[in-house]
Order: sequence, then structure tokens, then C-alpha cells
Amino acid sequence: MTENRKRPVAVFDIDNTLADTAHRQRFLERAPRDWDAFFSAARLDPPLAEGIALAVASAAECEIVYLTGRPERCRRDTLDWLAAHGLPEGRVHMRRDSDRRPARRTKLEILRRLAERRAIQVLVDDDELVCDDAERAGFTVVRARWADRSATLEQAQEGEGRT
Repeated sequence: MTENRKRPVAVFDIDNTLADTAHRQRFLERAPRDWDAFFSAARLDPPLAEGIALAVASAAECEIVYLTGRPERCRRDTLDWLAAHGLPEGRVHMRRDSDRRPARRTKLEILRRLAERRAIQVLVDDDELVCDDAERAGFTVVRARWADRSATLEQAQEGEGRT
């Protein structure tokens, strides 16, 4: 077993945990919602200092894994964004492009799968429903409350399964 395999895992959400999505909320406030523009603008997200610092600090003792509700078609932009902002390397788990299940279901499913192979030290996420379900399942959670809340984004996460 490699040294990396022995380390616990710290799991980080991206949107509104590491990346500030406020500038692209406008694409969700219109009817119909412009999901293509919303996700295309993600590459321009400013970093959230609190989340970035926590991820970098966590990398000292944990393997970092990113767990996002972003669709798979955003992988390249997401990887480029993580690298550009000095985030630790780590596997990135993304939603299949056609998956519209609520984030709390998709994320908990992946967390449980990860936990079968590795100790999960912490999940860091801004979605209260994801955090609630993860805590009920026995995971340690840090609630990322350093970004402005968005009712539109919360509805998209839960009701539309888009992020």
C-alpha cells in the first residue's frame, strides 16, 4: 500500500466552497435558466479564500478529493480552475451530464463509495441538505458558510439536480 493510500481523505465541494459563483447567478435568475452560460462562466469564478486555505491545510495530512455537482462536460474548465488557484491535486468526482438527481443524493452515494475504500476525515460543502444527510450517515462535516447564500442556486441543487 502506498503512503497516499494510508492517508485519510478530505472531500471538498467546489461551487460556493472553493469558488465564488455569485457573478454567474444571473444566468439562473431568468426564465428559462441558461445552464450552458452558468457553467461556461465557472472558469471565471473568483476563489473563496477560506475554502482555499482549508483545502491547502488539509492536504498536509489528507488526500484531497473534489466532489462537485458540476456536470462532467465541465471537467477541463474545472481542472484548469483548481490548478490556477493553487489547489492541491486530487481526484475530481463530477455528475454525469444527464444526471438530474438532487445533489444530496449523488454526493452521498459517492461519499459512501469512497468510504468503502478509505477513511473520510471530513466533507466540506456549502449545501445544507448535503451536509445534513452526510452527518446523518456518520460523516464529519464542515459547513462552508463563507459565500453568500443564493436561493436560486439552492433550488437548482435540490429541485433541478443541476449543480
